[in-house]
Amino acid sequence: MDNKIKIAICKTEGAEDLPLPQYMTCGSAGMDLAANVSEITYLEPGDFKVIPCGIKIQLPLGFEAQVRPRSGLAAKHGITLLNSPGTIDSDYRGEIKVVLINHSKQKFAIKRGDRIAQLVISKVVQAEIFQKRKLLETERGEGGFGHTGV
Repeated sequence: MDNKIKIAICKTEGAEDLPLPQYMTCGSAGMDLAANVSEITYLEPGDFKVIPCGIKIQLPLGFEAQVRPRSGLAAKHGITLLNSPGTIDSDYRGEIKVVLINHSKQKFAIKRGDRIAQLVISKVVQAEIFQKRKLLETERGEGGFGHTGV
C-alpha cells in the first residue's frame, strides 16, 4: 500500500505490556487504542472519565490524529467519546487519553488493555483567513438547521 506514513510511538511508563495501536483488518480506517488502567475502572450511567491509553505519538507536520468511538462499544453498551472526534495535533507530545461517557442505564467496566477507542490519522490543511465585507451569494444562502425539511 503506498498511502502509508510512518509515525513514531513511545509507550508511557507502566504501559509496556499494552499492545501498540493496530488496524484490525486491512480495510480499517482506525487503529484500536487500549485502556491503560491499573485496575478495573467503572463508568456509572451518565458518568464520564478520562482514560489514558499508555502511548505518545509523533505525527508529521500536516497530519492530525482523530480519536473516535468504537461502534461496537456504542451499539452494545452505550459507551462513546464525550469529545468526538478528539483531535491530536502534530506538535502534541503528551499521553493520548480518551474521554469515555456511559449513555446506558448499566454500569460499565473498563479493564486494562480493553480496546476503548480508535485512532484515525488524517492529512490537514491550515487555512489563510482574510476578512471581506460580503460573501458570495449561493442558492442555499443562510439556510441552516433543517432548512431542506425532514
